[in-house]
Amino acid sequence: MAVAHGSRDPRAAATVAALLDRVRLARPEVPVRVAYLDHCTPALGQALNGLEEAVVLPLLLTEAYHSRVDLPAALNEVRARHPRLRVHYGATLGPHPLLLSALERRLAEAGVRAGDPDTAVVLVSAGSSDARANAVIAGLARTWRRSGWWTVSAGYASAADPSPAAAVAELRRAGAPRVVVAPYLLAPGYFADKVRRSTLEAGAAVVSDVLGPAPELVDVLLERYESAQRQPVSLVG
Repeated sequence: MAVAHGSRDPRAAATVAALLDRVRLARPEVPVRVAYLDHCTPALGQALNGLEEAVVLPLLLTEAYHSRVDLPAALNEVRARHPRLRVHYGATLGPHPLLLSALERRLAEAGVRAGDPDTAVVLVSAGSSDARANAVIAGLARTWRRSGWWTVSAGYASAADPSPAAAVAELRRAGAPRVVVAPYLLAPGYFADKVRRSTLEAGAAVVSDVLGPAPELVDVLLERYESAQRQPVSLVG
């Protein structure tokens, strides 16, 4: 049971569907369902209806409010209707080393060579009111710097500073020969559109695509599935 945040933008649900189609191709023996926390159907309770056991995996890139509060609350609501439902609860997609590979894949598709010493990267996440989640993105940027880039800085599309546009502008003032933007976002939508528009206006040379159904995400999702499946089964809540 893959649980995505959900969006009013139909491109987001289409991207989730494409990712899960690749999961099905990789593991055709595993039944795959999808649920959404908001804006889309089915909700988690609807998707779990009729099941006796499920592996619930958050399609979220960082552990923050949605994985710590929203999703457990949704599972607790299911408990009243399905008191015997057994759940293995998995970890969020990130952080994971393969996600850096997926980011480099998207940059390469946009014509940016991985680890180019003349290129500075702004790693952009959605941002969170949870400082721990933002610190994970800052740490990911520090790790990525070791790949040879001019530097890598973090930017946040909401709830935290610097904004992606401000991060681009700061790198240009610092003398970066070229600045590119790597969205650490699962699917297209409001944030992705805003990031592309604002960073190009701020002087970014390239904005790569969102992660979407990258092969690395398929591998991460299956790894999270295997890990969660090995955890003891417990009643919801």
